[in-house]
Amino acid sequence: MKILVVEDDETTARFIARGLREEGHSVDPVTDGREALIQATGSDYDVLIVDRMLPQIDGLTLVKTLRGAGNQTPVLFLTSLGSVDDRISGLNAGGDDYLVKPFAFGELSARVAALARRPKAMEQETVLRAGDLEMDLIARKVTRNGAEIDLLPREFAILEHLLRRKGRVQTRTMLLESIWDISFDPMTNVVETHISRLRAKVDKPFDCDLIKTVRGSGYRIDA
Repeated sequence: MKILVVEDDETTARFIARGLREEGHSVDPVTDGREALIQATGSDYDVLIVDRMLPQIDGLTLVKTLRGAGNQTPVLFLTSLGSVDDRISGLNAGGDDYLVKPFAFGELSARVAALARRPKAMEQETVLRAGDLEMDLIARKVTRNGAEIDLLPREFAILEHLLRRKGRVQTRTMLLESIWDISFDPMTNVVETHISRLRAKVDKPFDCDLIKTVRGSGYRIDA
């Protein structure tokens, strides 16, 4: 995942960033709310971890501003302000979860993973594209280079999942959870089988492949 950590305490920020990077995530740490606003609006993050007490722009204002601009990236507030009223104000500002300092990194990691699994609000996006591939979500129609591609419902769902996360690797586990609603590995090749069938329709008849295999990680659409 790509995660923005907004924390003005350098020791805490380093601790969080190191732990998340050791888990394989990409982490951008920033120390004030204004820089966080620039970063969050200029890049595509999977999760934002935000302290409430920040210089320049405080955490509540930061999240309210992002939500007002239509940014629906999941937000975990991480703060020493732990009263019931503090939690309520954080959630009402647009936060998705709230963790009080001091905290255990294992809990932070689990909460970040849970937030990333939530589907993002993309109701306004009705057409997804990658190169010469186009998916019309309302008409449930897929075309490539003008030619219509007939997909089964599960194939359509996999392609939609990859297109919504264009440029980001989707692991086997992510696909199992999103497409099959399975939170454990059933030790079958169901994902590989469906990806192979999807490629036969989306890639094989055309000059270049859109669905990439990232060895040891998963699958990705780049275009």
